[in-house]
Amino acid sequence: MNNEKMDGLSMDIHASELDKLQAIFPQCFTEGQLDERKLLQHLGTFNTIDENDREKYEFRWKGKQEALALAGKRSAGTLRPCMEDSVDFDTTKNLYIEGDNLEVLKILQTAYFRKVKMIYIDPPYNTGNDFVYADDFADPLARYREVTQQTTKSNPESMGRFHTNWLNMMYPRLRLAANLLRDDGVIFISIDDNEVHNLRKLMDEVFGEENFVAQMVWQKKTGASDARHLATITEYVVVYGKRIGELTFTKNTDSYDMKRYRYQDEHESERGPYYIDNLDRGGLQYSDSLNYGIECPDGTMTFPNGRTEFIDDGWIWKWSKKKIEWARENGFIEFRKSDSKKSGWAVCYKNYLHVDNENKPIERAAPHKNLITSVMNANAAAVMKALFETNNYFDYSKPVDLIKLLISLVKTGENDLILDFFSGSATTAHAVMQLNAEDGGNRRFICVQLPEVTDEKSEAFKAGYTNICEIGKERIRRAGVKIKDEAGLTAQNLDTGFKVYKLDSSNLKLWDDTPITGENALMELEARIYGMLDIIKPDRTDEDVVYEIMLKLGQQLTQPIIPLTLSSGRVVHGVGMGDGSTEVKFIICLAYGITPEDADEMAEYAPGRIVFADSCFDNSEQKSNVRLTLKDKGISIKAL
Repeated sequence: MNNEKMDGLSMDIHASELDKLQAIFPQCFTEGQLDERKLLQHLGTFNTIDENDREKYEFRWKGKQEALALAGKRSAGTLRPCMEDSVDFDTTKNLYIEGDNLEVLKILQTAYFRKVKMIYIDPPYNTGNDFVYADDFADPLARYREVTQQTTKSNPESMGRFHTNWLNMMYPRLRLAANLLRDDGVIFISIDDNEVHNLRKLMDEVFGEENFVAQMVWQKKTGASDARHLATITEYVVVYGKRIGELTFTKNTDSYDMKRYRYQDEHESERGPYYIDNLDRGGLQYSDSLNYGIECPDGTMTFPNGRTEFIDDGWIWKWSKKKIEWARENGFIEFRKSDSKKSGWAVCYKNYLHVDNENKPIERAAPHKNLITSVMNANAAAVMKALFETNNYFDYSKPVDLIKLLISLVKTGENDLILDFFSGSATTAHAVMQLNAEDGGNRRFICVQLPEVTDEKSEAFKAGYTNICEIGKERIRRAGVKIKDEAGLTAQNLDTGFKVYKLDSSNLKLWDDTPITGENALMELEARIYGMLDIIKPDRTDEDVVYEIMLKLGQQLTQPIIPLTLSSGRVVHGVGMGDGSTEVKFIICLAYGITPEDADEMAEYAPGRIVFADSCFDNSEQKSNVRLTLKDKGISIKAL
């Protein structure tokens, strides 16, 4: 086997970024290390730095560097499949992930890097209540276990770090989320007055202020009778693009006056209906080249303003003489009798719905506005009540129509991914399924939610929902059934399923490098070495390991996995096989006693790579024979 072995850690983001930098500026690296002075000199900025004047505009807070380091710290976690909680596990393209979103975002880096079209999040609004996202910089997984065991920390203003804690929570998550967005991707973030000012500065730092799109204002209610000073009836949706030049929004066709288009002609099938407008434009001082005569249907000539001769009175035609000739030949000009014109004729041009006046396709619509007044927050409670017969299971969920509206602002395509890593009651999943049912789309969702425990006194807990994820999953199940029933659709043309994965420690053992002391140190060392002979933890299934390897090799969690039974009876796992294909992207082999004959048979599926556990081989000779067999067939090997 080669020396490239997989470990139980997520993608090394810092190493990946350095590799990219080295590929662009190899001359700025010495013995594999970045020489910052060389890089600054190469960019022509080193000499412009005034050592005595370091003051500049920047956004700083206590813990910022630790938060940034936390984003780059490799995760020792993985995502374990949970078939029993899923719907249509083998066929769905949707994901629901239970876990701390910081760790989950790290784990998704390799497989979903620049794969997400849209992100919507509704993060904690920092009101001073329990703040379960307070991270542990030293051991994030330990913090995750603490949260799921009902031990939470609060974020009261009296701590003196009211804003700081919120920023330290958001910063690493946004850094990681930015990596997942496509270049034409967009992120929407719901926020209120408490942190909107800090969020804007934070987003400028992570995404670049040049990629700011809008700060949308959402009127969520009509009044607040208990307001102390002014009734706050709005919230915000902050919008940034990954690369704003590549971002494309839809147009608001409802804003266009369709009643104007009341005429049809022989071009209606390709140009649509039209309305007419006058071709002369009075009072505009253009050149004389636009003041000429046009021959009317009866052979007479008409000049601007319906005159029968040229008069230099400031009235001219809107189009040039050459454009008029083209328009007459192509049916863009219409003559109408007019008693108000001395010539008796009004020369009009046709404004078609689907083409411009050069016969080029056009969308007659206006840009969407940054003001949302059509969706009330009360709608969210009504939807929950329709699904659960009560609206007391979840506080502060967003309306489905709000998320549908935001999704509809973005031009989405085939199988586009929409990510929500503060999923809450799973409104985003509901909105994606509902919108797909309405417009025939096939958008996919990834929802990530921390399994925060529900209060034992709450209606949700009494109904059997012990954590927020249980509410979210049940909502997706019920919403999917309701949407299909209302639309009369089947599983073949509407995906309302979802695969459930749960955050856990890696399925692969990590070497324990803590110092060993005492008289039993040698025995302890031998036990550690012996324990690493089989790197896979004994309480994990083949499916657990297969999905972890998939993620680490850059494969999305919805890729098909097919068990392949070899002639020897041993079972291996083919990844990426589907639609009747006999080929696979790669094979994961965890079976014991693998032989060169087994390797020959696996090679027939034409995998690009085969991943083996060390425990697959009885001895080193068997391992070597398999390696040589596959090397001769041009198949690379990776070891666990």
